[in-house]
Amino acid sequence: MVDHSLLTDFIQIYAFQPATALWRAIEVDVFKRHLPHSSRCLDLGCGDGKLTNILFNSINDVYLVGIDSDYAETTQATRIPIYKKVHTTLASNIPELGDSFDLVISNSVLEHIRNLEPVIAEVSRMLKVGGSFVFTVPGPAFHNCLRGSINKQVSRDQYLREIDQRLAHHHYLSVEDWKALLLKFQIEIKEHVEYLNCIETQRWEIISNLTGGLLWHLGGKTHAPINMQRKFGLRKFQNEFKIPRGIASLLAKMLLIGMTNSKVQSQNACLLIVAQKT
Repeated sequence: MVDHSLLTDFIQIYAFQPATALWRAIEVDVFKRHLPHSSRCLDLGCGDGKLTNILFNSINDVYLVGIDSDYAETTQATRIPIYKKVHTTLASNIPELGDSFDLVISNSVLEHIRNLEPVIAEVSRMLKVGGSFVFTVPGPAFHNCLRGSINKQVSRDQYLREIDQRLAHHHYLSVEDWKALLLKFQIEIKEHVEYLNCIETQRWEIISNLTGGLLWHLGGKTHAPINMQRKFGLRKFQNEFKIPRGIASLLAKMLLIGMTNSKVQSQNACLLIVAQKT
């Protein structure tokens, strides 16, 4: 069952990204239940920092450092008090001392990085021995959970290619794939959780196609939705204004209309992985 209060939180801050709000509400609900205590945490791919602010909203004793390669996003993250430092840098070249973090988190970031080995090597360098690496990614069942195009002239293969292009998804690794990759850098998987069932994925898909998908088509299928949001001033408005909670709560209820809350699902689109440096 989607946490209505958490979804309301995300709709308040992502006014023009309702699909993202739905996905993140489900994701963070899982993430916060597997977040180990730490005194020093690195947020790899922090973006604008809003998600991490919600994730850590009741934790006051953590030294949090954010990194992201997008200057526009890190500029926003610096305005959020939870971060002690924010770096604009690639995840493969982090300007922090090695063996200095108890925890590295990464929320729906690694699927956007083609060459993962330098990034995982850098995560291993950042972590103290015994430190945790907790991350979320779409998994191998992501495509299977999608309903597909409503346009019968568009083949499923074409639809999936365009989804991956729009979302900038480069891979959907299995738990075994992640296990093999992480072990190369002395990081061992301790636990994994599947989430975002097919019903939830398809609700995200419908909303995403009507919002980010529309922007992507307006940009000629060559400009990422986030860049189109910036072009039309939507990102600026979203960063400066917050939807009143009452309205956000109503919108949350509307997004969830007709969704079946059955927990029994044969497949889940995403993975949360909890790993530890050995």
